[in-house]
Parts: sequence; C-alpha cells; structure tokens
Amino acid sequence: MRAKQLRRGILIGVLLLAAFWLAMLIWGLAGKAHVAVSQANEAKAQFAELEQRKTMLAANLAALATERGKDAAIRTAFGVARPGEEVIVVVPPATATPTTTPSWWQKFLSWF
Repeated sequence: MRAKQLRRGILIGVLLLAAFWLAMLIWGLAGKAHVAVSQANEAKAQFAELEQRKTMLAANLAALATERGKDAAIRTAFGVARPGEEVIVVVPPATATPTTTPSWWQKFLSWF
C-alpha cells in the first residue's frame, strides 16, 4: 500500500513538472507571437508610408517630364529668370506711427 502511494506521488510529481514545462513553452511561444505580430504591424505601416512616398515621387517625375515642370524646378532650385523678366518685390505698407509731442516734464526729465 505504501509503495502504491509512493508511485502515485512520483507520477503526480512528474505530471506536474511536465505540465509546468509545457506551460512555460506555451508562455514563450505566446511572447514570440506577440513580437511577431507587432513587427508585422510595423512592417505594414512602413510599407504604406513607402507606397505613399512612391506615389509622390511618381507625381514629381511626371511633372519633371514636361518642359514647364523642368522650368519650374530650375527656377525654384536656382532662383533664375528668363531674359526680359523682371523681379517684383512686394513690400508691406508702412505702419503709421503716431507722433505726439512730449510734455514739458518729459522734456525736462530727458535732460537727466
């Protein structure tokens, strides 16, 4: 009877150790799956950003394929103008400063 209980105890201990070991393996796999999912989401976001950038670059290339686009790019990059063109400078209107005459005591204090 005692030997039978000892065998049951050992069997239960081995089964508990095996269950603990399996639980640890599952926990590790769950962590790796979480990392893989987050990296996949980051890769999708980077891909979407690159696709948007590709679209923008394709539009820029299409614009540069025309003479007008080349002309605009050169004007923007180098600040040049065609012969006969003039520069127009837009100046904001001057603000009128109110002119007030200083009082006699301000004149007096300005001497010091």
